[in-house]
Amino acid sequence: MQTFTFILLTGIGATIVADLWALVRRRLFGTPLPNFALVGRWVAYLLRGRLRHDAIARTPAVSGELAIGWLAHYAIGIGFAALTVMLTPGWMQHPSLFAALAVGVTTVTAPFLILQPALGAGIAASRLPDPGAARLQSLVYHLAFGLGLYASAVFIGHYSAGG
Repeated sequence: MQTFTFILLTGIGATIVADLWALVRRRLFGTPLPNFALVGRWVAYLLRGRLRHDAIARTPAVSGELAIGWLAHYAIGIGFAALTVMLTPGWMQHPSLFAALAVGVTTVTAPFLILQPALGAGIAASRLPDPGAARLQSLVYHLAFGLGLYASAVFIGHYSAGG
């Protein structure tokens, strides 16, 4: 299987697993789902030259922000899959659960240090009412992404080998 196709499918699969975890988490614990419209709003304003917002929810909405947010969300998942393949030699042929979970844990730095501060939530959600809960939810979400990386890679490898 070509590397590009593997990365694309693995990134999409891992992101789906993380999103399914968010649905399970909402059902079991009543936690809200991620609001990708706000991510799309941030991306739209970023393209206009504005990186940081005091509170993204108070920033005027933009047309298509929900679609932009979902596209960005999956593009980032694909990007993290690409990083996994590039930084872990042989991972495509022999996926490692440890490496995938390590990527999941490491990728939580992106929302902690980039997205949350840019949206007005502070570094690692420090400006939210319950930063500890927000941090834990982010960490578990990204661990689910790591688990999804592994599961997707194994599934894709199995079926691309004719299994």
